[in-house]
Amino acid sequence: MNHSTNVQERNFSKGILAGFVATLVLSAMMVMKTMIGLMPQLDVIGMLGGMLGVSSPIAWIVHFAIGTLGYGITIALLARSISHSAVVTGLVLGTAGWLVMMVVLMPMAGKGLFGMNLGIMAPMMTLVLHLIFGAVLGWVYAKTTKQAPAHRDATATRSAGH
Repeated sequence: MNHSTNVQERNFSKGILAGFVATLVLSAMMVMKTMIGLMPQLDVIGMLGGMLGVSSPIAWIVHFAIGTLGYGITIALLARSISHSAVVTGLVLGTAGWLVMMVVLMPMAGKGLFGMNLGIMAPMMTLVLHLIFGAVLGWVYAKTTKQAPAHRDATATRSAGH
């Protein structure tokens, strides 16, 4: 195996790690939302389970597979070819995922385009959650791949002893 293939495989595993961490953060926010009783009608796991005809535990597994594998592999692929930071790439991916959820999944679940059958808070809340997910995805990917920030402060690097 050549060096380029090794780096690519390591970046896929780091993308999958980033996807898992971002999905953990998103899931924790979803659980907290439920615990405080915020928008109980917006039950993404329940909607996913209903669409797939599976139980909640299986829907959670599907949710983690999408976030971990789908988004993790995608950020590893895109981060190589997009000139923006991994965080920006993650935000773009989060926004794209939100759009798919709003124009495909929400109508499929009977919640209307952009989930408007649930009220205006549904698209707003899910957008915020997807942006946080994307930012965490990109940040973890950048940290694990040691992606250089766009503007590195040479003085700070020297003073840190590097």
